[in-house]
Amino acid sequence: MNRIEIARSPATSGAALGDLPEWDLSDLYPAPDAPQVQSDLTAALERSRSFESAYKGQLARLAAEDVEALLAAVQSFEDLEDLLGRLISYAGLLYAGNTTDPARQKFYGDIQEKITTASSHLLFFTLELNGIDDKVIETALQDPGLRHYRPWFEDLRKEKPYQLEDRVEQLFHEKSISGRGAWNRLFDETIASLRFTVDGQSLPIEATLNFLQDSDPAKRKAASDALAETFKANLRVFTLITNTLAKDKEISDRWRKFEDIADSRHLANRVEREVVDAMVAAVREAYPRLSHRYYALKARWLGMDQLNHWDRNAPLPQSDNRVISWDEARGTVLAAYAGFSPDMAEIAGRFFERGWIDAPAREGKAPGAFAHPTVPSAHPYVLVNYLGKTRDVMTLAHELGHGVHQVLAGPNGPLMAPTPLTLAETASVFGEMLTFRSLLDKAESPKARKILLAGKAEDMINTVVRQIAFYTFERKVHTERKDGELTAERLGEIWLEVQRESLGPAIRLGEGYETFWTYIPHFIHSPFYVYAYAFGDCLVNSLYAVYEDAEEGFQQKYFDLLKAGGTKHHSELLAPFGLDATDPGFWKRGLSVIERIIDELEAMDD
Repeated sequence: MNRIEIARSPATSGAALGDLPEWDLSDLYPAPDAPQVQSDLTAALERSRSFESAYKGQLARLAAEDVEALLAAVQSFEDLEDLLGRLISYAGLLYAGNTTDPARQKFYGDIQEKITTASSHLLFFTLELNGIDDKVIETALQDPGLRHYRPWFEDLRKEKPYQLEDRVEQLFHEKSISGRGAWNRLFDETIASLRFTVDGQSLPIEATLNFLQDSDPAKRKAASDALAETFKANLRVFTLITNTLAKDKEISDRWRKFEDIADSRHLANRVEREVVDAMVAAVREAYPRLSHRYYALKARWLGMDQLNHWDRNAPLPQSDNRVISWDEARGTVLAAYAGFSPDMAEIAGRFFERGWIDAPAREGKAPGAFAHPTVPSAHPYVLVNYLGKTRDVMTLAHELGHGVHQVLAGPNGPLMAPTPLTLAETASVFGEMLTFRSLLDKAESPKARKILLAGKAEDMINTVVRQIAFYTFERKVHTERKDGELTAERLGEIWLEVQRESLGPAIRLGEGYETFWTYIPHFIHSPFYVYAYAFGDCLVNSLYAVYEDAEEGFQQKYFDLLKAGGTKHHSELLAPFGLDATDPGFWKRGLSVIERIIDELEAMDD
């Protein structure tokens, strides 16, 4: 999953970093022009058409009279999902490697169109299944073969109240390429093409954002000014994209009769609105004890009454600014994983050994970091922009956690391997925590311990507080958009409102910061996605506390959680650990972990 604010600069010396790997996508396809790509595209379309001809209008009869034939239909549908997923995964990963390359842009766009055409012939399947009487489906699911797919059927039935008539669904599906998909692509290509002038240098966004972590305050300010200047010059397009996508979502939600603007996300995440609301309320109530208090501490460490907004991620005065080589980062993460489970380290090791990681920061490469599961018949890939900082090591640990999760969940198959976002962050944040604790145990002095604790506090604040602020921003934007378009000025006002609330009085939000909403990709690609980070962090904090209590069999229970993929609800997965996300105390317990780190930092300061 693409992490927000993990931007890095390509300016770090290659010699210091060592040999950075680039991924080998040939496990999917040898090349964009390889014959296998065209033959699979042709097969996907032909098989999708044949599937529609064979099964459309027949499913109710099969469920009642021929369960074996219904099972064969589900398995055929699953195989098609794997084939289509392989094609779009390859095109998406190739595109992420250089989003500004016209050939890759065209290839990605063409594949998207062809996949949409093929998959339009499959739309009827889930819609028609949901039209079958509940009792008939329940009887059919008693069949041993079909019983394997019960979790998928149960998730499918949850979608039933929000599904539309078949032809409307097909229209929504086909129009997504020229609608939402096109606006997403415009955002990606605009961001990738922007240039920011810092001290006479014209830089892409990765390099510019990296300067916000520079030890020189003048460089941080210059980068912030450059970001503000370029964002301001492009406000018209970002404002149009944001308004258009918010309206697009409002139309879809209205037709589907979702009550709340975030309900479609909650449904996709298989989490109840009340659980998310309780988490958001707990985090917002904790702002003064977390971010407000930490940034006041940091201002004092930096000798300032207030931090400027460009100082928020500044390194501490005694920070270790050395470049961490790729080999050292690899060793650090794998050792931390092995300390928990040799099996986890072995799976993570495959990513290094088999060409599953793309690490260099290149011109045009997608910013940030993500782990892409591709399809169960292949394997995941990880993208990072590695520049040798401690946070880069933590990002690597995070994405490899996703990768391990995706490998373990793969045997559930294309229909049930995908994990809801709320649980998808579990393994990634847990991997970070293992790595952090391993580094903390090796800290050679109180000063080194303080630097590590401060870094972890900042990461947790960025993961919990900042993401809930983002979620609050989105809620305000989508709510106001129902009454008409929002101007760039109004979007900036909402941004500043939520930032002031979350960051607190120790940070001064200077001129230009009102434009910084423009570059957050999650607002564009996955509305309301961001609360999943806070969910995952609080969940892992509680989970790690169970682990530290050395409960017998924790590792096996944890692996069972990851192996479940999308087959179980969060309540079922957390029950073996004695955890319950519906309990308001669950969120407070998770937040108290961050609070205790800040307590320790305050005590060191006395």
